[in-house]
Amino acid sequence: LLRDHFLTSGALLAAVAVPRPPKPSATGRILDDGTYEVLIGDLIAIRRKPIDEFDRRMFLLGLRDIHLVEHPAKRPFLCQTWLAGWFGTLQELLSRWEDYREAGDWNSLMSRQHGPLVPREQQHQLIALWARHLWWSVSEVQAAAEAEGLTLSAHAITQIGQDSGLLVARRVLRERFQLSAEALRPKDGWLVQQLFDLLDQLQARLVCGERPAPEERSRLADLLALRTELGLGSGQELETPLPWGYHLQHILCGDWETVDDGTLRCPHCGSSQVRRKSRTPRAKRYIDAAGQPQTVDVFRYYCQNTACAHGSFTNLPPDLLPYSPWRTEVHLQALQAYELGHSSYRRVAAGLGVSTATAYRWVSQFGGQLLPVAALFGVVRSSGVVGVDEKWVKVPTNDKPAGKQHHWMYVYMAVDVYTYDLLHVALFPVRGTDSARAFLLGLRAKGYVPQVIVSDLCTDYDRAIPAVFPRAVHHQCIFHALQAWHGQLRDAYGKHYRKQRPEAVKLQNQLDAIFHAKTKRTAQRRYDKVMALREAYVAHTPEVEAVFASLERHWPKLVNAIESDRIPKTNNTTELVNRRFDQHYQTFCGFDTITTAQTYLAVFEWCYRFTPFTPDAQKRIRGKCPLELAGYDVASLPMAQLCRGQMLHWPPEALGAVVPRT
Repeated sequence: LLRDHFLTSGALLAAVAVPRPPKPSATGRILDDGTYEVLIGDLIAIRRKPIDEFDRRMFLLGLRDIHLVEHPAKRPFLCQTWLAGWFGTLQELLSRWEDYREAGDWNSLMSRQHGPLVPREQQHQLIALWARHLWWSVSEVQAAAEAEGLTLSAHAITQIGQDSGLLVARRVLRERFQLSAEALRPKDGWLVQQLFDLLDQLQARLVCGERPAPEERSRLADLLALRTELGLGSGQELETPLPWGYHLQHILCGDWETVDDGTLRCPHCGSSQVRRKSRTPRAKRYIDAAGQPQTVDVFRYYCQNTACAHGSFTNLPPDLLPYSPWRTEVHLQALQAYELGHSSYRRVAAGLGVSTATAYRWVSQFGGQLLPVAALFGVVRSSGVVGVDEKWVKVPTNDKPAGKQHHWMYVYMAVDVYTYDLLHVALFPVRGTDSARAFLLGLRAKGYVPQVIVSDLCTDYDRAIPAVFPRAVHHQCIFHALQAWHGQLRDAYGKHYRKQRPEAVKLQNQLDAIFHAKTKRTAQRRYDKVMALREAYVAHTPEVEAVFASLERHWPKLVNAIESDRIPKTNNTTELVNRRFDQHYQTFCGFDTITTAQTYLAVFEWCYRFTPFTPDAQKRIRGKCPLELAGYDVASLPMAQLCRGQMLHWPPEALGAVVPRT
């Protein structure tokens, strides 16, 4: 039996006695059928499928008898560490089996019980050591164990951690918590993601009219309990706040107050564990209210919070910002003048005495730093009637394939028809059914479930709306329809058809009269009368067929607004928001990249929702911002005051928190 399983040195030497490089490479693996395979160089392959544990051990010991012909007296070519890693065993076991073979202890070699590699007391000692310092790596555990008299290899320590389940527990904890010597606290990202995922599941059930499952209610209760236990849901300050949004949240919600205990905190993570970086101060240059250059001494500090991504910061006065000589008040004035005055970057820069690029950068910073409106109010109230529209913008640097339309992308907007509130805005590379569906999915993800959706005659929404909002009524703008038909009449009869073609004018008046009807019955009768003229008109002028085909195709989605107090006939509200966006877009005629475009869209959404309408607007909306029309009292919020053009009489600490410090 031993002769059949034992691979002699002579046989293996003969197998490799071919011209070889001095040190050929070797690899090993276990195939899917359980065959052990070793590849030596490019020409030699050794394969065997062990029939039992003893056969497996003898095969591995036989591999250890392979020596290089050029160096027969040196140690075996295939080291124990390689074989252990390839074939799922331990280096210590291979060493023990070789000792059994050299000593002729065949009973121990054939035994299936190899015994513990480390005494159980030492295993418990190592596990207890590692459990007290879960953030340690294997090398750190090895060094600490050696200091306590335990000399173990890194592979053995890893195996003990795997067998005890300690490594699995540590991996799960690392996904959820920040493990360090200073603190054990949950990761904000993990906790927020868990809450959002669960909210998505609960929302999907509510949309389907189902009650949450018991396990979902239990999971939500556990997450909320964990949040409260860790101080994340008490309504007070967060132990590890979000970098800048936390400060803005406190400013907007009126929950800020001056720290009077002398504690210095990191502006990025909020930690009070800080240490001065140098003994000598630095001179911070700035421009005062009179426009004169001034200097103030500031110090650099280390943030000792291991979770802080920055690690250091400058302790500036509350009315100054890093990397800028201008005070926070000037930054706010730039945004105020740009949005409230519907101005351009060039005019804002000239008024403040800065460059155009500086004014653009100041305004754009708000787009990447501001909290979403939903973070302040949750899902904003909606009338249930939403208008959608899109506009092309120029974005030269994007990820679209090369072509004629490479530089152009589309901005989609969803506007509440009755409150003028901008519910959702997004940027897409192309216009089509897929983009419309993705845009509506984003609207639904914010919690909006409209009962009526108003669009122009764009056919992209014909399939997208039923797919995302199957219960919503799709209405098309009558004004856009009449405009399209007038254009088709001009194409069919010529540019001066109103003077030269009376039959075309008659058809145009009949089309207009359909939608001037007060009742659906009257509109249907006028529609039938127009469609009865189809053959005669087409026989005389075939190009006019496009008018009748368009009327027939869009009729069901046009007539539903007649006799309806809820469905508007036009999409004028969305067009108003589109024009407001266009006023600013035309001042710089395009964006550099997708990132700058998305940043500006965030700025536009915020400022539009907080900016009141002009005194010459409709009586119902004049002097009110869209959020106020939606039913919220936002007059006391700093952002609303800024967009109204009011002077901000806040403490300097509050001003420093509102402006992005990057």
